[in-house]
Amino acid sequence: MRTSQKRQVCVLLPNKQHLDCTVRVKHRGHEVLNSVLKQLGVSELQVLGLAVLRDNEYLFLDLEQKLSNYFGKTWNRGSLTVPFILFLRVKYYVESGQLILSSKVQDLYYAELRQKLLHSQSRHQEALFFQLAASALQAEVGDLEPRPEGNDDDEEEGGEKGQERKHRLYFLPEDYFPSWLIKRRGRDFLLQHCPVLHVELRGVTRSQAILQFIKEAGILQDGPVTFYRMREKKKELRSSILLGVALKGIHIYQGSRFEISAVGSLCLPKLVYYTPSSLHSKHVLRHLSDSHRLHIHSRGAVSYIQQLEDIQASHFYKEAYICDTTRLAQRLQNNSLSSSMSECSVAVETTTWSKEEAYEGDKVAGRLNGNNMFRDIAALREFELCVDEPEEVFVDNPAEVAWLAELSVDGQVLLPSSYWTAVALEMKQVLRRRADEGVSVD
Repeated sequence: MRTSQKRQVCVLLPNKQHLDCTVRVKHRGHEVLNSVLKQLGVSELQVLGLAVLRDNEYLFLDLEQKLSNYFGKTWNRGSLTVPFILFLRVKYYVESGQLILSSKVQDLYYAELRQKLLHSQSRHQEALFFQLAASALQAEVGDLEPRPEGNDDDEEEGGEKGQERKHRLYFLPEDYFPSWLIKRRGRDFLLQHCPVLHVELRGVTRSQAILQFIKEAGILQDGPVTFYRMREKKKELRSSILLGVALKGIHIYQGSRFEISAVGSLCLPKLVYYTPSSLHSKHVLRHLSDSHRLHIHSRGAVSYIQQLEDIQASHFYKEAYICDTTRLAQRLQNNSLSSSMSECSVAVETTTWSKEEAYEGDKVAGRLNGNNMFRDIAALREFELCVDEPEEVFVDNPAEVAWLAELSVDGQVLLPSSYWTAVALEMKQVLRRRADEGVSVD
């Protein structure tokens, strides 16, 4: 009598949709999988798998096992009115989305990575989150028209402000950035600068944007990883270790992360960890084995795809920058750059230069002017170059130019190109004067 009874299984998808399946009591995981494949209209799931939630942890089903092994006694006592819950989740992460043949499966893979992005704690990869948000916006919103250029007419001022506001407020930062990044930068900063990167992706199709997102998400440290909680000692009450099944191996997190890697003849120390149950241990080991096997078999395809992408990238290269000028100004002020520069007023008098020397000075200024980052920050601080009549040239002794040592700050020193041109001319005067006096420049 029981064998003829049916059970309702609800499969939750990564895109927050669900599928309803009807199976018999003695059915196995294969029957649920076949129903899911039929409803999705695909022949195989490739990188996705059915999982059950046990002890607040996702365990991927062994499709040869009976469903009663995962739901326990409640499976036999269940009814048609109360569904049992399964999850369709990413089981195997890939380096390139092109390895996923079905567009529907690729969309589900992308949807889960989008959710993992919002919960990521990779605080040292802040710039990567802006790239991922831009790719996601291009995939979900499409092309963003460039911001309209400014106009000085008073009649159009109100209309321009409205267009600019509409240009910025077309997405919610909470949907594309983790909460800690929103708190660190502020919503206004994200709304102002994320569209800058989004505009750069104009013309990129939805499928191309998804592929780009999948590739960039592979760089995220805690993105393409499946975590399992473990205990270092058998009698520990709480799990103190996280084991992560990643793209190319295993990550173990114990306070701070360290990796297990093969060295020499695999003479590694034996590592023993404990899971909540034997069921957990069996499924974790199976997941590790299957993930490794997939990585080995797909290496050739990944290498070929990477070669094609490198060829395409050589024909197209573009850069966009985001600069937090407010924080940069505070950083310069904290390093006492303003006080240091106020003490060094550079006085350079005009004199006759050879064509070669003038050309070299122009090259220095040209290189600096061509750098977008220098151009954006040059407005923060301006320095005056005083030019007097060409009567006499005063050159300081380099040993007495103490302000050169005061200019060192963390990272690059960002100054206007005119200032560096003056320094180059001054140092040439020093070398010329020493040469005239017969002093070796070495």
